[in-house]
Amino acid sequence: MTQRISIDPVTRLEGHGKIEIFLDDAGNVANSYFQIPELRGFERFVVGRPIEEMPLITNRICGVCPEAHHMAASKAADAVYKVDPPRTAKLLRELLYMAFYCTDHTTHFYALGGPDFVMGPDAPVAERNILGVIHKVGLEIGGKVIQMRKYGHTVVEMLGGRKVHPCSSIPGGMTKGITEEQRKEIEDMGKWAVGFAQFSLKLFNDIVLGNKAYVDLILGDVYTHHTYYMGLVDDNNKVNFYDGKVRVTDPNGKEFCKYAPHEYMQHIAEHVEPWTYLKFPYLKNIGWKGFEDGIDSGVYMATPLSRLNASDGMATPLAQEEYEKFYATLSGKPVHQRLATHWARLIELLYAAERWVELVTDSEITSPNVHAKPMEIPTEGVGIVEAPRGTLTHHYWTDERGIVTKANLIVGTTNNYAPIQMSTKKAAESLIKNGVVNEGLLNMVEMAFRAYDPCFGCATHSLPGQMPLEITIRGADGNPVEVLKQFC
Repeated sequence: MTQRISIDPVTRLEGHGKIEIFLDDAGNVANSYFQIPELRGFERFVVGRPIEEMPLITNRICGVCPEAHHMAASKAADAVYKVDPPRTAKLLRELLYMAFYCTDHTTHFYALGGPDFVMGPDAPVAERNILGVIHKVGLEIGGKVIQMRKYGHTVVEMLGGRKVHPCSSIPGGMTKGITEEQRKEIEDMGKWAVGFAQFSLKLFNDIVLGNKAYVDLILGDVYTHHTYYMGLVDDNNKVNFYDGKVRVTDPNGKEFCKYAPHEYMQHIAEHVEPWTYLKFPYLKNIGWKGFEDGIDSGVYMATPLSRLNASDGMATPLAQEEYEKFYATLSGKPVHQRLATHWARLIELLYAAERWVELVTDSEITSPNVHAKPMEIPTEGVGIVEAPRGTLTHHYWTDERGIVTKANLIVGTTNNYAPIQMSTKKAAESLIKNGVVNEGLLNMVEMAFRAYDPCFGCATHSLPGQMPLEITIRGADGNPVEVLKQFC
């Protein structure tokens, strides 16, 4: 008889998800599904609203990365009106975004991903969390983490108007600039962030790379997949979070395609499975071949590791040094080991902090010229940024008054859903043998998705016309009275 194991809910992620594992008679994994049961309908209820409201509405999709949706929607609104914001506005937007990146990557490494390495995958559940990490590495380090998050949120509030759900980016630029006094304060915080990022990389080097068991785990086959890799790059093919073109490289490291935001539909399509609300994007010019590795499969990944694999380097000097060390240590490009994403995330943290200082010391950052008035009749526009979890695309169609008639969002975690499904299934198949199942093994299955830092609150954004739905009506005694089903 088939045995079913449910990891529900999965832990240390944004949003909700569960892993269903089915064992055969011998106690080995017959199949596994990473299911997303939650649903949010943003693509539907933004229809009928003015395009200039999109940066304010879509940033409510998620409280973890509202800045990403704010920026993608703002850039899409620029494109709808065919308006190019002044250089200072672009500098301020990117500055806000770098502060956000530092905060977000810090949160994932120390609170979500880090406990598996700092405490160990087999550590007691009660200790495998941020409090356990602080207890092991010391209160001083915990204070640094809190300080980094405080500085990041302070900058977001100064530039974006609010610590959460910023409101300052509008079609054509920004609603306000910054003073010299604010600029200096932001610069000081940025320099501190650079030091924090370097400290975090040293911590990773000491605790993770200095532990042979962890290195073997990273380099082992359990968490390895050979897929395509996606990331936003600048004109020199260096990693860029705010602007540029999307570059995709194949499993051998060769460039497969590079496209501007408005060209994304020529390259990306989406596959649907009946057992989840979330769609599976794939490379259109290869096609959907199922949940398979290799150059003949259209599956791609969009994560910090993907961005490093898809680029030719980092655009700041300290991050570039770490980039070179990363590939030298892991035997060259591309790196296919998914747990190496945690290291890549810290390299990006350093890049974001360095870029923060570069932007805030630009001679034009305090210019009052922060907005260009939209003059064109609105039509259609696409905005793309790199969310911490992957490439984020906002696409809006409007009528001549700028009222949204259609919207399509492909968020970072949606890009990664196919490889997440593949990774969790492979981990389950590799780790669960002969019916031997314990909490430590199940946590190692969860580690397979945790490397992707998924945000399913962002990802489950579409409300299909025939949504599977089951409602159980219970009486006062708690017993079922009636079960209503639709498209089940």
